[in-house]
Amino acid sequence: MPFTSLRIHRASVSLAIVAILALTLAVAPVNARPARADDPIFLGWTALLPPLIDQYTPSQATECTNGEPSCVNATITKMNDQFNQLSATCDHRALFALAYLRTTQKYQAVAAQPGYFNDTGYVNTEDAVFASYYFRAYADWAAGNTSAVPTAWQIAFSAATGRKVSGVGDFLLGMNAHINRDLPFVLASLGLVTPAGVSRKADHDKVNVFLNQVINPLLQEAAARFDPSVTDLGTPYGISWTAFMQIIEVWREAAWTNAELLVDAPTPAARALAAQTIETTAATEAATLRTTYSYLPLVMTTGPRDAYCQAHHG
Repeated sequence: MPFTSLRIHRASVSLAIVAILALTLAVAPVNARPARADDPIFLGWTALLPPLIDQYTPSQATECTNGEPSCVNATITKMNDQFNQLSATCDHRALFALAYLRTTQKYQAVAAQPGYFNDTGYVNTEDAVFASYYFRAYADWAAGNTSAVPTAWQIAFSAATGRKVSGVGDFLLGMNAHINRDLPFVLASLGLVTPAGVSRKADHDKVNVFLNQVINPLLQEAAARFDPSVTDLGTPYGISWTAFMQIIEVWREAAWTNAELLVDAPTPAARALAAQTIETTAATEAATLRTTYSYLPLVMTTGPRDAYCQAHHG
């Protein structure tokens, strides 16, 4: 599909996502069932949206190029070390670090199931490359090299280190930066189509299935260890765990579409425009989330959350 048509389609998909989301939430009690009794209802609507790219582009990955399962082990080890350091001091960055660790551990479990993914090696490589974006941003921020940190991550890290937003805010700011900002570049760098011409979107959508299984225990753990307010509203909008998952699905679907724009860009200028749009959109979303979940001066403070964390040993 020509780049201009893809840009038009990008807007159309956004409208379609909103419509599908409203419909699926309305019919969920009748037509959807959780994978397990304690899982939120899963609405796999993204699988209904077809891929638009059919040309193969070779992977540019430099991490885990053979897709070995050992790559996932290495990533989990690094995540676990980082999380333990952050949780020990009740650093607010521990919320997203916990989310990423538990998600990757769940990925490791499902990836070991024969047939869960069409191409497990590819997804192992994606897992390693995706994590490298986060680790790089984290390291640059820690080193004071803020100019190298994407704006969406700057907002997320600043809010966390400054203890400015609630636990839900820390979760969503990290997820926004990683999904809306990082993921399109990761997908585009790996290629969206196999050498045989088959789209990789089915594996991309399959990730949503295990993410849906992580949400409930993850937020319950975060509430027990760091911030009890994480589960006060059920979701950021007070609807249900299922609606929380819809935020993630919408973002992941947009990431796939933005990756298509990057891959299909006919000129360097067109690709630069697509890249800048991704950066700007993620940064704007981050600014909105920061405002929405900020502690209100003189009304709300981070004190109770930090005291709770200290009492529960991080």
